[in-house]
Amino acid sequence: MDLILISHKRGRTWRLRLDPRSVTTWLPAGFAAMMFSALFFAAGWWLRPDAGAMPTPVLTSWAAEMQQQRQQLADARAKAEEDAHGLARRIAQLQAYVMRLDAAGSRMTQIANIDPTEFNFDKPPPMGGPEIIDASQPLVLSSAVDSLDQLQQQLSDRERQMRVLEDLLLAGRLQKEIKPSGWPISVGYITSPYGNRTDPFTGLRAYHPGIDFAAAEGSEVLAVASGIVTEAGDHTGYGNMVEINHGNGYVTRYGHNEQILVKVGDRVKKGQAISLMGSTGRSTGPHVHFEVLLNGNIVNPEQYIAAAR
Repeated sequence: MDLILISHKRGRTWRLRLDPRSVTTWLPAGFAAMMFSALFFAAGWWLRPDAGAMPTPVLTSWAAEMQQQRQQLADARAKAEEDAHGLARRIAQLQAYVMRLDAAGSRMTQIANIDPTEFNFDKPPPMGGPEIIDASQPLVLSSAVDSLDQLQQQLSDRERQMRVLEDLLLAGRLQKEIKPSGWPISVGYITSPYGNRTDPFTGLRAYHPGIDFAAAEGSEVLAVASGIVTEAGDHTGYGNMVEINHGNGYVTRYGHNEQILVKVGDRVKKGQAISLMGSTGRSTGPHVHFEVLLNGNIVNPEQYIAAAR
């Protein structure tokens, strides 16, 4: 028996003989074609949308990798936030250092009597210049942290240096304040020097342990240095007397006052009014008897009076 195939498009015909001999010739090729078609159909059915595009083991592996990447991203974000918080803390510490330096600088400006408009710690220092960007130096967080470390160390060193300088300036200013200098009156004149003189009451030569300053009665008597009042009242020969201990062995006395304005234990400043001029005690008229003692010994006040000029 023959099987005839006709192609109308090409105008050809094929004849297949169906005898056992010819069938054994084309049957394997036909069977292979059928198997290929079946496999192709099965693959299409297995890869249909409702069946999933990839095998389950592959999807499971991808899901695990994505989870691992998400965890790594979360860890990196947490590390970045931790670094940011640490950087913020460092910046806050530096700001505290700067505030302390500003305060110390302001105090030193006052101590050194520097014009605030010339050296103002409340404003940034004047700076300028063209902007030149070095593209070869990328900004790296680690290098920025290292720079902050160096800046913090520099600020800490500067703070210690400024505190030492402040102490020195303050000590120098206090030394000037506690060392007697200047006149105990603002207006007046000297009526009797220190040393041997003719006593106004006896007419004989006698030792005068201080200097007498005369002015109008009731004029203010001023402290020639800062210190603590150790005596304020009547004293034999001195009338109403004020005594001030200035430390470092210095003591000053102001005698013949009409009225005393301070009391024992008061802290007085240089130039402060401590009494009003009078003529109490052994006196011939309104004046102030001024004495300087160093380590318990009376010394010539002239050197301290001249020190203020």
